[in-house]
Amino acid sequence: MSNAKTHCARALKLSFLALYAFLLCAQDASEWPAYGRDPGGTKYSPLDQINARNVGNLVRVWSYHTGEPGATWENTPIVVGNVMYFATQKNRVVALEPETGKELWTYDPKSTRPSEHRGVSYWPGDSKTRPRIILATEARLIALDAKSGKPAVEFGDNGEVNLRTGVADDYPNAHYAITSPPAIYKGLIILGPSTPETPSKGPSGDPRAFDAKSGKLVWRFHAVPQPGEPGNETWGPEGWKDRGGPSAWGAMTIDNTRGLVFMPMGNPVDSFYGGDRKGMNLYANSVVALDAATGKLRWYFQTVHHDLFDFDMAAPPSLIEATVNGRRVPAVAEFSKSGLLYVLDRITGKPVWGVEERPVPASDVPGEAAWPTQPFPLKPPPLTRLGMTRDEVSNISPETHAYCLEQFDKVKNLGPFTTFSINETRLLFPSTMGGADWAGVAFDPKSGYIFANASNLGQTGRIVAAAPGSPMPFRNQGGYARFVDKDGYPCNQPPWGELSAVDTHTGNVVWRIPLGSYDELEAKGLKNTGAINLGGAIATAGGLVFIAATADGKFRAFESRTGKELWVTKLDSVGNATPITYRGRNGKQYVVIVAGGPGHLRGSPIPPSDVVTAFALP
Repeated sequence: MSNAKTHCARALKLSFLALYAFLLCAQDASEWPAYGRDPGGTKYSPLDQINARNVGNLVRVWSYHTGEPGATWENTPIVVGNVMYFATQKNRVVALEPETGKELWTYDPKSTRPSEHRGVSYWPGDSKTRPRIILATEARLIALDAKSGKPAVEFGDNGEVNLRTGVADDYPNAHYAITSPPAIYKGLIILGPSTPETPSKGPSGDPRAFDAKSGKLVWRFHAVPQPGEPGNETWGPEGWKDRGGPSAWGAMTIDNTRGLVFMPMGNPVDSFYGGDRKGMNLYANSVVALDAATGKLRWYFQTVHHDLFDFDMAAPPSLIEATVNGRRVPAVAEFSKSGLLYVLDRITGKPVWGVEERPVPASDVPGEAAWPTQPFPLKPPPLTRLGMTRDEVSNISPETHAYCLEQFDKVKNLGPFTTFSINETRLLFPSTMGGADWAGVAFDPKSGYIFANASNLGQTGRIVAAAPGSPMPFRNQGGYARFVDKDGYPCNQPPWGELSAVDTHTGNVVWRIPLGSYDELEAKGLKNTGAINLGGAIATAGGLVFIAATADGKFRAFESRTGKELWVTKLDSVGNATPITYRGRNGKQYVVIVAGGPGHLRGSPIPPSDVVTAFALP
C-alpha cells in the first residue's frame, strides 16, 4: 500500500465520515481535479512521495511554453483523468500529458479582450454526457469535451453562453469578465464576474448558476438586495439602483455534504467614495453562503462595513475544521486584504473564536458616512501589519531611510481602516493588494494548520473634487500609488512578505516567517527581507508547504510543522499563481507551477515568461 493510501486508511479508526473521506482519498489521491484540489478549496494533497526528507532533491523534469509572454498569468492547472488542463494568457485552453508536458490538444476561444484568468473547471458528466472542461472568460461561458477539446455543441449556442445577457445589457462597453474558475456543484456551474471599480453605476456583479449540460440559467443571487429583499435598506434610499458592485469575482468553494456554496463578495463601487450609498452595503465585503441548488441565502458575514478601502473579499473561503470549547466544528477560513483571518462556523456564519467591533477613523469628505466600527476577530491575531508609524520607516540604507522618511512626513496613517481624506494625502496600510489577495489559504487536516501568505505594503491617496458634469461629486486621486522607495522596495521596514501557520485547535499562530528575498539586497548583506507576493500555497501529507508567489521569481518548499525552508529554485519568471501536485501513471509525484511574470507586482526587474514547469524526484 502506498504512503498516501496508508494515511487514508488511518482515518478508518475515526468515524463513518472518516471512512467516506478515505473512499474519496483512494479515488482521487493522485489528481488535482479542481482549483483548490477539492471542492472545499483546502489545497491539500494526501501524496507524500515527496517529503521533508527528500524534497531537497527535486529537479525540473519538463517545461511547456505557451508562446504568449507579456500578459498577467495567474493560472492554476488541474489534473484529472490523467490529463492536465489550464488556460493561457490569451485564454486558450491547453491539455497536456502530465508526466511529460506533451501537448494533447488546444482550444482557442479567439478572445478579443483576454482577461486575467486563474484556471478552468472540470465537470465529470453523467450517464448521457461526456466529461467537460469549463472555460469562463471575458463574458463567455464555454463548455469543451474533455477528451477532444471540441465545443460541446448542445451547451448554450454551439458550446457557448453569453454571460452579459441579463446583467450587462445596458453597459455594452463596460468591463465584464470572469477571472476565477467556476465552482461545480452536481450539474451546476456557479460563477461570478469581475466588474468595474468605478463609476457606481454599471453591470451587475450578481453570481449565477448555469446548467452544466444545457447552459441554461438556473438561479441568480442579488449581490445588492433589491426592494423588498433583506439588506436593501443598507444602501440608503437610492443607493441600490443600478449599482455596479459588489461582484463575486473570487473563487468559490462547495460543501457537497450540506449543499452549500461559499462565495467571497467584492467591494461596493465607487471603491473609495460612498456618499451615494450610506449604510453597511450588504452583501459587499462578505462571505456569503447560499443553497447551491437554488441560490437561496443561508447566511452571510460582512468583514468590512461601508467599504472605502477597496478591501473586497477575493480569496476562496477554504473549508476547514476548528476547535471550539473542546470540540471540532466545521468552519470556513477567509483571509482578507485587511490582513485579518476570519474563521467562521460553516453552519451559522458566526466567528468561531469571536469578533469585536472596534472604532476606526472617520471620514472628512463632505457627504460621506464612514462606518464607525469594523469587525476584528479575537483569534487569530492579524497576519500583517495594520498600520505604520514613523519608527517603522525602511532603514535598508541611509539614502532609503532619508527618502522614505521625507515621504512619510507628507502623508498620514491613522491606523487600521484609515480613510482617504479631502484635506491631506493619507497612507492606507495594508494596501489594496493586501495583506492577502485572491489566493486564499491552504489547510492541512493532519496537523490542523492553516497556511497563509501575505504582503506588508502601503499605498497613498486622497479624495478630490470631481470634474463638472461627473456622476459623482468626488473621486479618488492616486489611491493605488504604492508607498515605495526610489528602487521600488516598500518604504516600511521588512519583512515585506510573510508566511504564517495558524493552529486551528487553538487559533494561535505557531510560526511566522519572512517569505521571499531580493538577490541584489542579499548581496549587500540584507537577508530575510521577505518579498511582495501574489499567489498561493499548497500543503501535502509529506509535511510540506509549496509556494512561489514572490516578486523574486523563486519557488520554495517549507517544512509545514516548523516553517523551515527546505528547498528553493529559481523559476523562469515570477510565479503569480498557486502550484499543484499530483501522481502520474508512472507512479511519480510531480509539483507544477506556472510562471508568467511580475504582473501586478510592479517594479520587479524579472522579465515576463510563458512557462508551465514540472518538478519531481530524480
